[in-house]
Amino acid sequence: MTSMEKKTEKLTPQQAKPKIEHYCNYQERCHSEVRNKLYEYGLNTDDVNILLSHLVTTNLLNEERFAIAFAGGKFRQKQWGKNKITRELKSRNVSEFCIRKALREIEDKDYRDTLVRLAEKYKRTLKDKSGFIRQQKIIKHLIGKGFEYELCNEMIQGIL
Repeated sequence: MTSMEKKTEKLTPQQAKPKIEHYCNYQERCHSEVRNKLYEYGLNTDDVNILLSHLVTTNLLNEERFAIAFAGGKFRQKQWGKNKITRELKSRNVSEFCIRKALREIEDKDYRDTLVRLAEKYKRTLKDKSGFIRQQKIIKHLIGKGFEYELCNEMIQGIL
């Protein structure tokens, strides 16, 4: 066995239950992460569904809570925009309802302040470029961070 291969031990549902409860207690998780972890334990589909049901019933697994924590964390820590947060949550199979609810938790004022702060910071890194090229580079950078084009375009007028 190479160092890159994981040692997969096959667990019974009774062995997997405390491990997956601890996994969910450690930090908020989405359903797909937990489902994948249970399959890594070597469980079959019926056992996975039973354990997922148990985790949801005991409120150890809550997709809405996960989405809110994820969106808030990525916005505050990495200054991601709503588009990038949405893409990442969709890739984790989080429901549209939970995604919308999570994005509503981000305050508009904080969102706009972050956008302006990021634009001004990036603007300082640009060398002598003409106004239009500078504007396009800043907008491209902000879109890459996940901010909406219309909002970027509106904000850029105020800082150039």
